[in-house]
Amino acid sequence: MEKFELHTPSFRGEIVIGEGAAAERLPALVKGQKNFVLTDSRVYALYPGFFAEYFGKDSLFVLPEGEKSKTFENLGKILRAMTEAGLHRTSRLFAVGGGVIGDIGGLAAALYMRGISCVQVPTTLLAQVDSGVGGKTAVDLAGVKNVVGAFFQPCEVVVDPMFLRTLSPREIKCGLGEIVKYAALDREIFRTLKENRDRLTDLSFLSSLILPCVQHKAKVVAADERETGERKSLNVGHTTGHAVELASGLSHGECVLWGMLLETQLAGKYGVTDSAYAAELCSLVRDALRAEPASRLNFSALGGFAEKARSDKKNEEDGNICMAVAKSEGEWTLFSLPFAQYRAGMEAIIAKIGEQFPL
Repeated sequence: MEKFELHTPSFRGEIVIGEGAAAERLPALVKGQKNFVLTDSRVYALYPGFFAEYFGKDSLFVLPEGEKSKTFENLGKILRAMTEAGLHRTSRLFAVGGGVIGDIGGLAAALYMRGISCVQVPTTLLAQVDSGVGGKTAVDLAGVKNVVGAFFQPCEVVVDPMFLRTLSPREIKCGLGEIVKYAALDREIFRTLKENRDRLTDLSFLSSLILPCVQHKAKVVAADERETGERKSLNVGHTTGHAVELASGLSHGECVLWGMLLETQLAGKYGVTDSAYAAELCSLVRDALRAEPASRLNFSALGGFAEKARSDKKNEEDGNICMAVAKSEGEWTLFSLPFAQYRAGMEAIIAKIGEQFPL
């Protein structure tokens, strides 16, 4: 069991990682206040005994699973349920689920009575290595991901790998995408993945990378809580990845992999990313995309994804498309292009990939 603090200007919270973390921490965390538990239909169906044991006397709200639930309408329903449950400023919200539940649950906690205590209990590999930590909360609006939200740190993040045993191969692949992102930012994670290319679907191996990924993110968030500088590094692959996600319907993590592949090649073309390193990183990304279940895109149906990148919240006011890209091993930089150049570059790269597909 690993325990450490995430100390930001707004809050000091604790992160607990390891098998049995839920059993160790939840009994104490549920005591002493009125609680509200948010989860989704899949997690609730998989773990009825867990909810009965730790939250049997608490108010429970179950959302349909999936990104489609991350809406203003559902946020309003959650806030209404919190009000009807009689929560106070001393109450606590527990977000038990993947990235969607963590995002909308954290935002509900931030808004209710201008902020109540929140505990994140991430249950997917993606949420455990990335989205459950750092205090980003959001809902989607008008076809744009995470465009409305707040920075709101949880008082504790309880990361228990026991939840990962019920993940589908697709959900494991989704988490792999964010792990590869950390490899693009952290030399040791990069080297570990390169040395274990044959284990990219091995859950025990991937679980061993939760701690270094979270430690990297916690260090970045502590230095830059509100994403004015260093925290922008955590968006590697995400500008194009979000656009591909909106256009394709693939999982977030898989689309981050596609975003990294496309953006790294584009950055290499403009001399922003070292060419030898770009080849190494793209090779690792391709291995991750090939990992079962293989991530396949219908390139002929993807023509509008560049337009979707224009609405990304990371872009600049001058209309340029802004990307965080790996520059060399363990280094990153911001890279922006006028939309016309971005679109032309992406079309050329996609045309080339399409000729070689499957990867």
